[in-house]
Amino acid sequence: MIVTCRQMQQCEEAAFARGVSAAALMEEAGRGIADVVRQFAPQPGSLVLFLGKGNNAGDALVTARELAADGWKLHARLSCAPETMKELPRRHFAAIHSHVRVLEDTATFEFATGPVVSLDGLLGIGAQGTMSQELRTLAREMNTLRTRRHALTIAMDIPSGLDGDHGDACEDAVEADVTAVVAQVKAGLLEDGADHHVGRIALVPLGELSRCAGDLTALTLTPGILRSWLPRRAYGMHKGEAGRVGIIAGSRGFLGAAELACRGALRTGAGLVTLLVKEDVYPLVASRAPAEVMVKPVDDYREALEMRLDALALGPGLGFDHEKEILEVLKESKAPTIVDADALTMLAQNPHVLDQTGMLPRLLTPHPGELDRLLRNFPGWHGMSRRKVTEALTEPAPGRTLLLKGARTVISTHDQPTLFNTTGHPGMASGGMGDVLTGVCAAFAAQDVPLHHTAGLSAWLCGRAAETALTTKRIAGESLCAGDVAAHLGGALLDLKHGCF
Repeated sequence: MIVTCRQMQQCEEAAFARGVSAAALMEEAGRGIADVVRQFAPQPGSLVLFLGKGNNAGDALVTARELAADGWKLHARLSCAPETMKELPRRHFAAIHSHVRVLEDTATFEFATGPVVSLDGLLGIGAQGTMSQELRTLAREMNTLRTRRHALTIAMDIPSGLDGDHGDACEDAVEADVTAVVAQVKAGLLEDGADHHVGRIALVPLGELSRCAGDLTALTLTPGILRSWLPRRAYGMHKGEAGRVGIIAGSRGFLGAAELACRGALRTGAGLVTLLVKEDVYPLVASRAPAEVMVKPVDDYREALEMRLDALALGPGLGFDHEKEILEVLKESKAPTIVDADALTMLAQNPHVLDQTGMLPRLLTPHPGELDRLLRNFPGWHGMSRRKVTEALTEPAPGRTLLLKGARTVISTHDQPTLFNTTGHPGMASGGMGDVLTGVCAAFAAQDVPLHHTAGLSAWLCGRAAETALTTKRIAGESLCAGDVAAHLGGALLDLKHGCF
């Protein structure tokens, strides 16, 4: 569910009318935000609180109290004198002020060795209009600390300076790496362009604020939703029941794409994976494919139509030498089919095939450039949001699911809630990520997961695997490779099953 700021305020007012106290909600929110910090910054370091005078500052101070017990060193930048804060934040500041070093400026302060986390407690959803000069100064300082010291910036509920309903950012609005959203996701966080300020969304649920009016036609992907979509295996299950995946991928110079797709399928539970390649590249692929993959040389890709497959994936590194065969497979395959990369370009160049497959189970996974090529056949899309574009491309085609990649991946299927992914980080801006995603999608589709749910699970897991790789391997985001994502899909699955944000 997606809510407006006013709907969230009405939900809070209803809770207060039931006897729920603001202090209790602040405690629960602060403890949840502390868990978000622990997930994304597992090694204690320096926590810098940027505090306004409202209850958002109170949430930050509860978070700081919890993290101080883990060994975090507390610092604060104040927008006002503590005695002018609202009652709850004033009380929390008084309780921990002896453990907090109040700074006059972070630009020249020498933090201790280790991670630095900035916690945005300046403004909440009740803020209207532009920020005051005092708050703008602190927000700008937070952004500078992120850029120059590589501090991790965590916003609470909404980045200060961002409109919670429309996603418009005022000058010097906070640029967060993670936004710990309290209770319900606010509509403005999902608007095009807002991701630059919002970063990764981590939903902190509050039981008393779970019943809220809002937009039921859209969902953000969280473990609480996704867990029920994940297949649960019977104890006596065998490989034939775990899904037979066929992958048509790879050509000279692009063999790695095929390998990554296969690894994605293997690491998310496919029982049997067969890679179909042409005879001329078979010796090259067979020597580098994962040992668990069956590499099948074919004279004609249409041989896939005669195979017993539960799902088929086409496109990564495929090239265009055999377009006629691929288009026939796209038209004739009855199995759920994942269409990516070069196969998407073929569809864009042959819009009649795209139309013919509108009733068949097809999951299209374009990046923005591939989407632009597809949209040449759909006049009138200019100026539409990413959400509206994906919905427009799936509304007339009940069999089609569209997964539009990006910092905030959007997924649409006719008559289903539009999905927004929450996981991932900028380190995923490198080649091969989409190839892994294609394989993951094929694995879930082969396990009888509906394509809409397949797309949601796959997007979330690939993003979470990318996050897990950084902490597990102790590498910077810039060092991440697609192979790291494939290797950490197992950990991402555990996170989904056992709980994380």
